[in-house]
Amino acid sequence: MIATVSRMGKRGTVVLPAELRRRFGMEEGALLMAEGREDGILLRPAAVVPVETYSPVRKAEFLLNNAVTPADYRQAVAEVRALGLNPEQIEHRKPKGVARS
Repeated sequence: MIATVSRMGKRGTVVLPAELRRRFGMEEGALLMAEGREDGILLRPAAVVPVETYSPVRKAEFLLNNAVTPADYRQAVAEVRALGLNPEQIEHRKPKGVARS
């Protein structure tokens, strides 16, 4: 492991040695996770995962397509209607035991 000394600047800025930045694939603007430990501060690259947002129609598709029993399907239909949507206008497959329209 490489151990180096860095100086803390204004507002807590720390310059990481170029060799470490290259080794861990870090570039300007990279996000770091700072974790307080008993013996100091652990810095490591942060993984950022974008949050997906779904439209009401996509939520309705999930609800309807995940129903596996007629009772599940009835509940999904009620939830889709609560979203202000018509379940018959949402493309989906109905579970066995539910009449096709």
